[in-house]
Amino acid sequence: MKWDTLEDEPCSVARTVSVIGDRWTLLILRDCFLKVRRFEAFQARLGITRHLLAARLKKLTEAGVLKKVAYQQRPTRHEYVLTDKGLDLHPVIMGIVHWGDMHMAGTAGRPLLHRHRACGCLCDPVMVCSECREPLKARDVVVEPGPGAAVPARAGS
Repeated sequence: MKWDTLEDEPCSVARTVSVIGDRWTLLILRDCFLKVRRFEAFQARLGITRHLLAARLKKLTEAGVLKKVAYQQRPTRHEYVLTDKGLDLHPVIMGIVHWGDMHMAGTAGRPLLHRHRACGCLCDPVMVCSECREPLKARDVVVEPGPGAAVPARAGS
């Protein structure tokens, strides 16, 4: 696999990594979920170069994860807002946050807590089966080929 052709791979992980698979992009997405919207705010929080930040925001915008919305006309200035496609990355980001909280937080504890608005309780992300709503763990899942799976070449072809 080559980095610049991941989006063409018959693998959902590879195609997803082609969009969000670098450290700056994940940190930009983290900040988007923390309500950061403007170029200067991303740059100040991340300490990233303008060129690199512009490239990552452009890639996320072209992929439909973010959209540019003008907030000022003269001069025209934009902010970056998560699209529905971008909001669908919330479980991914929360999974990374939870893993970091469990394995990387150290003795100080979690840097941020997450409160569910509906019930008011602090919560952790939980993956459940979409059909029976039972919690899912890695050992509970069997993987099968789907309709988009690569077709193996036949012997002698």
